[in-house]
Amino acid sequence: MNETNAVGVRRRSVEVVVPVHNEAHVLADSVGTLHAHLEESFPFPFRITIADNASTDGTWRVATSLTESLPHVHAVRLAAKGRGRALQHVWSESTADVVAYMDVDLSTGLEGFLPLVAPLLSGHSDLAIGSRLHRQSDVVRGPKREFVSRSYNLLLKLGLAARFSDAQCGFKAVRADVFRALAPHIEDTAWFFDTELLVLAQRNRLRIHEVPVDWVDDPDSRVDIVATALDDLRGVRRMLRATVTGRTRVTDVPRRTSTPHVPAARESLAVPPTGAHATSRSEHLEYAS
Repeated sequence: MNETNAVGVRRRSVEVVVPVHNEAHVLADSVGTLHAHLEESFPFPFRITIADNASTDGTWRVATSLTESLPHVHAVRLAAKGRGRALQHVWSESTADVVAYMDVDLSTGLEGFLPLVAPLLSGHSDLAIGSRLHRQSDVVRGPKREFVSRSYNLLLKLGLAARFSDAQCGFKAVRADVFRALAPHIEDTAWFFDTELLVLAQRNRLRIHEVPVDWVDDPDSRVDIVATALDDLRGVRRMLRATVTGRTRVTDVPRRTSTPHVPAARESLAVPPTGAHATSRSEHLEYAS
């Protein structure tokens, strides 16, 4: 990902993680779709990392096969489950400027990925989240999940004074240097990881950018809503105590020093960002590290 332009300036890069547990049946199609989309339309160097959370089916075999057939795909295997654990592991070791993740079901429309990471690459914001509760989002899901999602985010607003609208949408990004500063203060290794990261960011006056998304509920989702809700409630109680005692304050968080201008107009994104066309097409979007 550490590419340079014609004058030797390193181009900013993104690593997107796809956490998986027993997803052999959908992994190849999803990662193939994501890889094709980024190669065709994403103007920055990127890496896709499949993070296998202790799968017991053929997920790891599929993941390693994808690393051999797709040039920008990598894979890591963890011995224990937990989305937060996977993100901690990959994001902490990433050499990219921005780290992101999305769910393997690709419920969130990929057209939202560049708007998600662009404010972080430009220096405008520190974290970015896709929000299914944004007034401009287009969401298709059942009434039960809609009720649970809205109730949980209302709880965060009432209990933790959260100013972000959707804590659990599986479509997020963060500046890598910011994450490394916050990571030692994040305790959860499962679903509450997202909320904990966002609360820490808010408590430390970091800028959180929200992107409206097109989102279609995955009917094959195997998330245990009741168990996850109980874990989240325990997490909220823990974060409330941490806030009261001042343990959410992080002293070494990198601060934004400038906001480089990112031109809105670009040359056609139909040309893949490889080969002879890559430098000329993306040159105006490159920044010094």
